[in-house]
Amino acid sequence: MQDLGYYNGEYGPLHDMKIPFNDRVCFFGDGIYEATGYEHGRIFHLEAHLQRFAASAEFMRLYLPCSSSELADLLYAMAAKVDGEPLQIYWQLTRGTAPRSHPFPAGVPANLWIMIRPTQYPDLSKRIKLTAAEDTRYLHCNIKTLNLIPNVMASQKAAEEGCAECVFHRGEIVTECSHSNISILKDGVFRTHPDDNYILPGVAKARLIQACLSLGIPVKERAFTLAELRQADEVIVSSSTKFCLLADTFCGAPVGGRDTATAQRLQDWVLNELGISVQRLSDLA
Repeated sequence: MQDLGYYNGEYGPLHDMKIPFNDRVCFFGDGIYEATGYEHGRIFHLEAHLQRFAASAEFMRLYLPCSSSELADLLYAMAAKVDGEPLQIYWQLTRGTAPRSHPFPAGVPANLWIMIRPTQYPDLSKRIKLTAAEDTRYLHCNIKTLNLIPNVMASQKAAEEGCAECVFHRGEIVTECSHSNISILKDGVFRTHPDDNYILPGVAKARLIQACLSLGIPVKERAFTLAELRQADEVIVSSSTKFCLLADTFCGAPVGGRDTATAQRLQDWVLNELGISVQRLSDLA
């Protein structure tokens, strides 16, 4: 198959899938989600994604229709039916199907969605351009909910300005990007926003921290400012599907490019851990 969808036990090509009108996702975005990649029979960092999914569900008072191990088995079984690699693995849980009403519907089971489709890896040898926007989102950014309108608007702003990402900031403090985490290298130190309610605790960000620990690179989990971003030796954008991208432009001004050796070590560690081959910074040497 070219792609595959799942909704509460029903399978089919994505263009054939049908969703009930009264699924609460239609009216409230009432749900949570996760996404990662798949190649060589392996879903990238699946355990970490399942743990975050369960944590989001607990916060949202959503009840998983199956165990994490059963969900993992289902994801693997579906991935095996889709042609080609690499693949994007996406799943979400919504609060159920019931007539529109703000309070939770009583006794209504949650709806499990899964989408598997081909994807492409980014070219890590190409640096990206960044823009910025004030972070006006609510104060539970650590929960991976489906309420993504500010993220959508920021992503559109980036696209219209010819940028790959939009950096969120609250005043002068950088939080994250519209669909990625952001970190910096300065004087050999990896700096990144701590995992609090202002950002999503990124799985890829956590692996970058592990990369630093393995490579002997000091880590400071402390918020940094827009000024510090502009003065950073490297600006790193990370996600489970984009891995470890490097920026060369922020709001039209040049940034980064002053510690390519450390950046290359981080890229190599991340890709070697996943066991994948991607065009990366070191290929330009």
